[in-house]
Amino acid sequence: MTTVGAALAEGLAVRGIQVAFGIPGVHTVEIYRGLAASGLRHVTARHEQGAAFMADGYARVAGRPAAICVITGPGLTNALTGMAQARADSVPMLVVSGAGATAGLGRGLGYLHELPNQRALAAQVALASEQVDAPEDLGPALDRTIAPFSTGRPGPTHIAVPLDVASMPCPPLPLPAAVAVPEPDAATVVRAARYLSSARAPVILAGGGCRRAAAALRAVAEALGAPVVQTVNARGTMHAHPLGVPASPSLGAVRALIEGADVVLAVGTELGRTDFDMYATGTMPRMRGLVRIDRCADQLVRHPAKLVLHADAGATLAALRPLLTGPPAANGAGRAAATRAAAWAEMGPALRAASDLLGTLRDAVPGAVIVGDSTHPVYAGNLFYDHDRPGGWFNAATGFGALGYAIPAAIGAAVADPDAPVICLTGDGGAQFTLPEVMTAVDERLPILFLVWNNRGYAEIASAMRGAGTPALGCDPTPPDFAHAARSFGIPHALATPDSTSLRHAVAALSPRDGPAMLEIAIPAAHRSDEGS
Repeated sequence: MTTVGAALAEGLAVRGIQVAFGIPGVHTVEIYRGLAASGLRHVTARHEQGAAFMADGYARVAGRPAAICVITGPGLTNALTGMAQARADSVPMLVVSGAGATAGLGRGLGYLHELPNQRALAAQVALASEQVDAPEDLGPALDRTIAPFSTGRPGPTHIAVPLDVASMPCPPLPLPAAVAVPEPDAATVVRAARYLSSARAPVILAGGGCRRAAAALRAVAEALGAPVVQTVNARGTMHAHPLGVPASPSLGAVRALIEGADVVLAVGTELGRTDFDMYATGTMPRMRGLVRIDRCADQLVRHPAKLVLHADAGATLAALRPLLTGPPAANGAGRAAATRAAAWAEMGPALRAASDLLGTLRDAVPGAVIVGDSTHPVYAGNLFYDHDRPGGWFNAATGFGALGYAIPAAIGAAVADPDAPVICLTGDGGAQFTLPEVMTAVDERLPILFLVWNNRGYAEIASAMRGAGTPALGCDPTPPDFAHAARSFGIPHALATPDSTSLRHAVAALSPRDGPAMLEIAIPAAHRSDEGS
């Protein structure tokens, strides 16, 4: 007999999910029975928030969602932060939770892990939240929670299985429902191509939707002679290209480039405030002749545009390229170079130094996936940094902005691509949110370099508080001894200073291959006050 819980795991595998991150519990025994027989890889996290961050990092690198499996009550509430981070950055994941027995749900009878309405709670951050109340509900619920991954802007979804339903006999599941993926409208593509071909000073804004369309993006940019401004999640798509502008559209120099364009092509970007108004000025750069390409119909109505194409970024760019006529616009590379120089000068010496260190790290470990937390070098890189791998630079310092993201998300990234070097870039403060997850990397023998930027506290927040004339209260939590922490994990540890030579030598000495290693960058006290952005 196949139970509902076991059939759920089988249904995930049939629908293309290969990995589940989670922590087993008494409410998910039947689901774990199915996981053991399904062929899915299970990775045990140390906390459900870590499991959700792992699924986030996995999806960004693998290009497909993972599942996370948690118990009801605290298991789900712990996972909500990771789900919200994924929602903010359009990252797919399917959260599977147990639930109490059907007869007691929502009645306040004091059952273990009871919530008043688990499904409604998850629905605050999930694109879809389903509860399986009978065996015949399982197949349709799976289809409804899988569909959002390909029909629009993806994000987290949730499916709950009550304890009594999970052990019920389950008939064979129907085949997965077909999902209609939006295709570019041919007539609108032709109109857009004609309009773009007439531009004299075009600019392209590339968002996270371009991560897997780098070649098509470069081809369209070259045909148009258009500088390409890359948001945080698009870094790496134009590495070292003369038309690339790997700098934040919140910087004045980049805003000037955008506002000087006669046509702006925005591809796979929500035009979000954390990218386009990082300094919270309340203004967005003016975009004349805006043409938008996006998978999400809701996004396309949020900013007035001359033309919109509701479709996948890669497919639409590929359809546009052969229709672009005429010579490229004059001096596109010159406009890009001038913008890069002005944006670099605008950042200031402390941020430039941190961005230079990122360049040293990139050159020391080519093709790495660098997963970041909210810490000084990550802030600097989000302002200006040219990564060498599409989709290989991402962090939690935009969007939802959850601290503690980097360590578990790096684990997910390493599970997704075992052959890629993975570097976790976290601060000492953020690391303390999820430090136990390092043991998951140890268990899985993942060759991750955990790089801890140790400025002994929340230096960025302290700087902001002082700038507002407020005492920097609560900004100096004592960090652990990271060398001792690494020893307790059974992994190598090295110490370096924040200069290129020290960093390069330390990275070369560690070079994790058979498991994780930790590199601590100790920030001298005299430099900590310079880290405000």
